[in-house]
Amino acid sequence: MGDLLLVRHGETEWSVSGQHTSWTDLPLTTHGEEQAKSLAPLLTGRTYALALSSPLGRAIRTAELAGLTGAVPDQDLHEWDYGGYEGVTTVDIHRTRPDWDLWTDGVPPGPEGHPGESPEQIGARADRVLARVEKALATDDGDVILVAHAHFLRVLTARRLGLPPAEGRLFQLATGTVSRLSTEHGRPVVAEWNRRA
Repeated sequence: MGDLLLVRHGETEWSVSGQHTSWTDLPLTTHGEEQAKSLAPLLTGRTYALALSSPLGRAIRTAELAGLTGAVPDQDLHEWDYGGYEGVTTVDIHRTRPDWDLWTDGVPPGPEGHPGESPEQIGARADRVLARVEKALATDDGDVILVAHAHFLRVLTARRLGLPPAEGRLFQLATGTVSRLSTEHGRPVVAEWNRRA
């Protein structure tokens, strides 16, 4: 059985400022592009049974710059829909809701088409991705790689480890990194986290 590699896209202006970024499709910064390019040595030399990417440009561009060809965009890898908190920092939210926590409180509805998502809704998307991942890993054709976003990949990690979606809060994930989920004695484990070249 292969490993599951998780790539968080490179830096954007809003990842630097701490603004919640889901559907706003910001490009990578110059530093973010360098981060993406630096991942290539961590990803080459592996055989991939399946390569998926978020449909957002920052993830697709990260995959390209990292030398990952043929990654298929998958809507389920989209970042958490932050609803009314799109573009807002946690610091700003805490000015009016000092006890707010994304992982337990979710987000208020945003503009039309962006109702926001709860941890459970993200968990359901992550479970759909993991079902596809499991099928690919069962073929022994190689590893599976997912290029996506911090909060989504954190929830996916929690679900892969058998934890509730909100336990994604335990897995801080930096921009422009590769993390690897593997197995030990038949159980999913974190083998590497936030690796940079």
